Amino acid sequence: MSDLPPGWEWASFAETCKIVSGATPKTGVAEYWGGPIAWLTPDDLAKNPATVTFRGRRSLTEEGYNSCSTTLVPPGSVLYSSRAPIGYVTIAGGEICTNQGFKSLVPPPEIDPKYLYWYLIYQTPAIRDRASGTTFKEISAKEFARTKIPLPPLAEQRRIVAALEGHLSRLDIGEQALSKVQVMKGRLGRSIAVSAIRGDLAEPSATDTPLRNYLDSIAEVRQRRATGRRRKSVTAIKVAHISIPDRWEFLPLDSLSLQIQYGTSAKATSDIDESSIPVIRMGNIQDGVVTRGPLKYLPVDHPDVSKLLLRDGDILFNRTNSFELVGKSAVYRESYGRAVFASYLIRCQLVPMVNPDWVALVINSPFGRAYIESVASQQVGQANVNGTKLAAMPIPLPPPEEQDRIMGAVNRLAESAEVGLASIDTVRISAGNLRRSLLADAFAGRLVAQDLSDEPASALLERVRNEQSAASKPKRARRNKMEQEALL
Repeated sequence: MSDLPPGWEWASFAETCKIVSGATPKTGVAEYWGGPIAWLTPDDLAKNPATVTFRGRRSLTEEGYNSCSTTLVPPGSVLYSSRAPIGYVTIAGGEICTNQGFKSLVPPPEIDPKYLYWYLIYQTPAIRDRASGTTFKEISAKEFARTKIPLPPLAEQRRIVAALEGHLSRLDIGEQALSKVQVMKGRLGRSIAVSAIRGDLAEPSATDTPLRNYLDSIAEVRQRRATGRRRKSVTAIKVAHISIPDRWEFLPLDSLSLQIQYGTSAKATSDIDESSIPVIRMGNIQDGVVTRGPLKYLPVDHPDVSKLLLRDGDILFNRTNSFELVGKSAVYRESYGRAVFASYLIRCQLVPMVNPDWVALVINSPFGRAYIESVASQQVGQANVNGTKLAAMPIPLPPPEEQDRIMGAVNRLAESAEVGLASIDTVRISAGNLRRSLLADAFAGRLVAQDLSDEPASALLERVRNEQSAASKPKRARRNKMEQEALL
């Protein structure tokens, strides 16, 4: 144990607090539930974390309370989840009992409940390290009772709580502001995409290829190089109005593509050897980028490999997913290495003179999202956009040189945003370190000045021990538990 300031003392929970466990009445007995007795579970705190808690989602009748070994604790008790998971903490705002997932501390008047609350938050990592169990970790009542707490004088406890909460509240305000900025990241990306599609990010140039010449060249290349199943002529389905420059034109994605192709339905495995080929799946598309893990593999001699090998610039479109995620897309680059793609993805190979990053930007933009949601079919929690509907997606098309200038502007804006967000992450890490440092200082006596006129903790502990010795151990009578506790 570390040295403590003058007037402080080390003591265990067993020496200072009454430790109370909880229980659960039979859930199938309707008469046990819905009464006036507040009852709490760790799940209640997971969904509604609070410093002070008055009741949980469910409550007990007197009959339900008497049917099990749960025990009411008074206001000011500190409730601590001891399993599944360890570490939720709250202060009882009124009389309350809990399920078996808690070890509750009923402190004496000499210990401020909020001081105990913050100390439990500080000590949770160490308490978890002392837990045992195979299915899930749990801190036993006996082990929990051994937890040591550094006790300052009562007046100093209250000064520590006031100072600590003042510092932490300012940190909370800062972290909330950081969270709002991170939420704005997605909005910023969408705003950049919309500005790009409206033609706001680049000016036309006299040297740009005339659009009609550009479209003729695309049609010529498609006629000469298109592979796979021949498609009928596709007309773009325009579902959302967006203003584009007069020099641009809407075309269906099919008109810009050499091939639109489904991926392999062959069973891939986690086994890997020198001849294995990675299979890109829908989980590998994150935030408009192809990621490299976790991966599954096919043997290199599998018949699907030769026909589904990805090429630089291929767009991968997620055709089946939840309604919110269906349609997410990314451009595959040769720097990722050789790979094929799974059946829940569609590969779109564009005419070489069309910038794939531009098309992927459109697909992932609010404009593209509106189209996807308008054509997606849904059943049993899944949404689907098939190849025919993808082929009909309207793509606003600028001249090729303008596509490149727009994507250059988009990338510069995105890089600037990433630099800012990296700074925010650094600040967030610093805030977390500062929070831990504040708690450490608080319970080492370094947060507030000591007042030598305060009654020392040794005197407080002496009173607590005398009161514990004088108190008779109550006998539990299951049938008359409410009456028994009312007499205490």
